[in-house]
Amino acid sequence: MKSAILFDIDGTLVDSNEYHIQAWDEVFREAGHVFSREDLHRHIGKGGDTYVPSLLPGVEPEKQEEMADRHGRLYKARYIDQVKPFRGARDLLLRTRDSARKVVLASSASQEELEHYLELLDAHEIVDATTSKDDVAHSKPCPDIFRTAVNKAGVAPEAALVVGDTPFDMEAAGRAGIASVAVRSGKFRDEDLKGSLAIYDDVAALLSGFEASPLAN
Repeated sequence: MKSAILFDIDGTLVDSNEYHIQAWDEVFREAGHVFSREDLHRHIGKGGDTYVPSLLPGVEPEKQEEMADRHGRLYKARYIDQVKPFRGARDLLLRTRDSARKVVLASSASQEELEHYLELLDAHEIVDATTSKDDVAHSKPCPDIFRTAVNKAGVAPEAALVVGDTPFDMEAAGRAGIASVAVRSGKFRDEDLKGSLAIYDDVAALLSGFEASPLAN
């Protein structure tokens, strides 16, 4: 039985991916680069340290950091207050806690954004531990976020399960030795979510099928 469930936040518990895409579009346009929405979406789920080089190979580290910081400022100034939780998100966290499993939020978001989402989800009293990009050297798809999350939860990787919405959640979980479940709310194709034990439409569907899901078995 899994003793800790590690939840990604953006695109999994809250409907924020499109707002991140808009913020990244502004950042790249300001720097003189124009990418299609498809290209911008393809890398959503990565932190700025891996997102920028994915679209601008060879970008200087100083420029990458500058663009990642600009994205964070834009997102918080213009978009974060528009983000809403997905239906069933808080109830799934409660159901997980009530099943005697630890609830961990493991995100590539900044600590400030993570605190905002905890308030948005009214989840302070539900969550046992959190991990943000501020806790690690490298964000997803590097495994650091999930490795840190299991350490904070005090469980072994094989006793944990990741719930995420992007291929980079699945990749990072696999590299950390942790099984995963995917949701389609991040708008990635099923074939992009390979490596997951199961795929659900969203957290509401996962909640509805909780007893038969990998979260409970």
